[in-house]
Amino acid sequence: MSWTSVWIHMVFATKYRTPFLKDSIRKQVFLHMKANAEAKGIHLDVVNGYTEHAHCLISLNRDQTISNIAQLIKGESSFWINKKKLTTGNFMWQDDYWAVSVSERHIARVRQYILNQEEHHKKKTFKEESDKFVRKYGWPPLYQLPST
Repeated sequence: MSWTSVWIHMVFATKYRTPFLKDSIRKQVFLHMKANAEAKGIHLDVVNGYTEHAHCLISLNRDQTISNIAQLIKGESSFWINKKKLTTGNFMWQDDYWAVSVSERHIARVRQYILNQEEHHKKKTFKEESDKFVRKYGWPPLYQLPST
């Protein structure tokens, strides 16, 4: 028997950062994402975000990969949002995502950070949040808007 404890903080944005996740649908979308993840055997501890992005705290099983989890969560939720016609226009998530490991001792803090997204983004934009992650982890800028 194998045991694992691998926690991941994953963040992904809507295509072109379009603010599709309005107050009127955001909670419904995140509740669906959590229920669908659980139905697929994905332990999605908490999911929340703001108008143009989502944060997920995930505990990976021994046979799961980050890319597979991202594909399952993002792909199914896009399909469901469009099927339910929750947005005007075609809803899509941006192709890429961030994913970082979370140590056991920081799980409660990351969980609270995710649950507090609406309040957090009254003070800081998603771009400011993105830039902070990029600097912290030494990544190239991820969520660039299309050239005009």
